[in-house]
Amino acid sequence: MTSYFADIPAIAYEGPESRNPLAFRWYDKDRVVLGRRMEDQLRFAVCYWHNFCWGGGDPFGGNTFERPWFQGASPLQLAEQKAESAFEFLSKLGVPYYCFHDRDVAPEGATPRESHANFRHMVTQLAAHQARTGVKLLWGTANLFSHRRFMSGAASNPDPELFAMAAAQVRDALDATLELGGENYVLWGGREGYESLLNTDLAREMDQLGRFLTLVVEHKHRIGFKGLILIEPKPREPSKHQYDFDTATVYGFLKRYGLEKEVAVNIEANHATLSGHSFEHEIATAQALGIFGSIDMNRGDAQLGWDTDQFPNNIPETALALYHIYKHGGFSSGGLNFDAKVRRQSIDAEDLFLAHIGGMDVCARALLIAEQMIKDGGLQAAVDQRYAGWNGDLGQGILGGKLSLADLADRVLEGNRDVAPVSGRQEWYENLLNRFC
Repeated sequence: MTSYFADIPAIAYEGPESRNPLAFRWYDKDRVVLGRRMEDQLRFAVCYWHNFCWGGGDPFGGNTFERPWFQGASPLQLAEQKAESAFEFLSKLGVPYYCFHDRDVAPEGATPRESHANFRHMVTQLAAHQARTGVKLLWGTANLFSHRRFMSGAASNPDPELFAMAAAQVRDALDATLELGGENYVLWGGREGYESLLNTDLAREMDQLGRFLTLVVEHKHRIGFKGLILIEPKPREPSKHQYDFDTATVYGFLKRYGLEKEVAVNIEANHATLSGHSFEHEIATAQALGIFGSIDMNRGDAQLGWDTDQFPNNIPETALALYHIYKHGGFSSGGLNFDAKVRRQSIDAEDLFLAHIGGMDVCARALLIAEQMIKDGGLQAAVDQRYAGWNGDLGQGILGGKLSLADLADRVLEGNRDVAPVSGRQEWYENLLNRFC
């Protein structure tokens, strides 16, 4: 096969003054930021599905991309060609990680055994490519939503036989993630939700999901996988209501089934906005609840109401999201995966590079802004001052359980004075943020 990316050079850092579209202007992987190399802080990953599997189709039209690994040979041969091209792309772009679904890398077979054999064959291929290039696996996952069998969900399916088929896929994908040195495993419940309550036993489906996740955690420990198990919250699409609506909903689910110490979240920017939240809200919520794990970096379109998975281009918004990550120390085993795709009109091989270069530069520049905000300390100091009263006797007495409701009421009546409100100064905080951007 002739290399699809033969005409693209390895992407290098050339600095902010560069006008070369195939060069980084801000992503200098060896630059030290907050005590670590930029590459080690951002931990960029490229997703397999959008870049090497999606054909450019949408609800109103067919595929627009003509990748050489889409047709012309057997499904398994095409999967091998796709993997070869994918690792050429990853190497030339210079990212340390990639992510995949099982069906991204290996074709579905005519039977479960054939699907298993296809996947095992491709895991061997991926291992060889990783060893050759040095690119690592950030996380793996199983596709439990594309095949017709999962039209009514996977773990939440009314048929336990389909629950078992989903379990078999996850077992294989988690085993492969361990074998390939993956640092996390993600569960994205693409169809774990309902379209109508008329035909749905919601309580039963929740219990099925809880049992499924418990089985995954048990298998993780059985095989000695040390990475995080992550759930990716998503509010809707394709289901009208999905059970993992947002980070707070996921936390409630984890608490109910005793899994809050075992499972964290992989937060996607576009999913956050679809749930009516901001990206930084979802990150801050996960940090506050102790379940932050990793992120999928992308953006939606404010004029469209679905998951458009576009590359990030808003530096202030990205800086604020990264500020909430790095003021807590950054990633442990997680990273920044571009769950993003080029537009269906961007049909050239070069467009895949241009999209990732732009996204990586936006994130790199946002990281530098977040570093300034953290080192300056003014924003955090202002927030601390706003809540300073809670460090005094009254605040500690309330939080420590030393004061009852009656005690507090008596205090107010004995003092017999009103308490004046204090300005929240939101505009001042916004102005402070803009000084750095």
